[in-house]
Amino acid sequence: MKRNSKEAIVESAITLFNRNGYDGTSIRDIAGHAKVNIANISYYFNGKHGLLEHCFTTYFENYMEVLEAASHRDFNSISEKLKHVVREIIEFQWQNLQLTRFVLREVSIDSQVVREIMSTYYVKERYYLLSILEEGIEKKEFAKQSVQYSMIQLKSFLTMPFLNASYIQEVLHIYLNEAYFIKKYLIEINRWIDEVLCSSYSLTVSN
Repeated sequence: MKRNSKEAIVESAITLFNRNGYDGTSIRDIAGHAKVNIANISYYFNGKHGLLEHCFTTYFENYMEVLEAASHRDFNSISEKLKHVVREIIEFQWQNLQLTRFVLREVSIDSQVVREIMSTYYVKERYYLLSILEEGIEKKEFAKQSVQYSMIQLKSFLTMPFLNASYIQEVLHIYLNEAYFIKKYLIEINRWIDEVLCSSYSLTVSN
C-alpha cells in the first residue's frame, strides 16, 4: 500500500470531480488516477459517496475553523473586523481552489447531504456573518439596512469567483490561481464595505 494512498485518493477525486462532475466520475477512474487499488477507496471511504462526504466535511470543518478564529479577533472598528474575516475566507478558498470549486458547485444542487450542510455549517456561518453586520449597524458604523440582503451581497463576493471559475477566466480573463487576483479582489471588496456598508445613506427597506 502506498504511504500516502489516502491523500492521493482525495486529491484525485477532487481533480476528477471538478473535471467530469461527481456523477461522471467512477471509483475506477479515481483509483486509476491515484494509482491505488479500488479496494483502498472502500477501505478508507466506504465508496464514492463516503468520499464525497469526506470532501464536504474536510472543506467545511476547515472553513468554519478559519471563520471562527477570524470572528473572535478584536479590532478597533467593525469594518476592519469584517475586512479581516473576508480576507481570511478568500485566502482559505484560494489556497484550496480545486476543493472549493467542487464543494460550492455541489452544494448548489439540492440533496439530503446538502440539506444537512445547510442546517449545520451554513447556519453557523450565518450566525458569525450576521453578527458582524448587526453589530456594525447597532454601533452606527454601518448604515441601517436589511442584513439579509447585505448577506446576499457578501456571500456573492465570497463565492462567485470560485463557483464560476470558468466564466471568470474565459470571459473576464481573470486568473484565480495568480496572487494578483487576491490582492485586487480584496481591494474591491473593501471598497464595497467602505462605500456601501459604511455609507451614511440609510436604506428604508426594513429588516
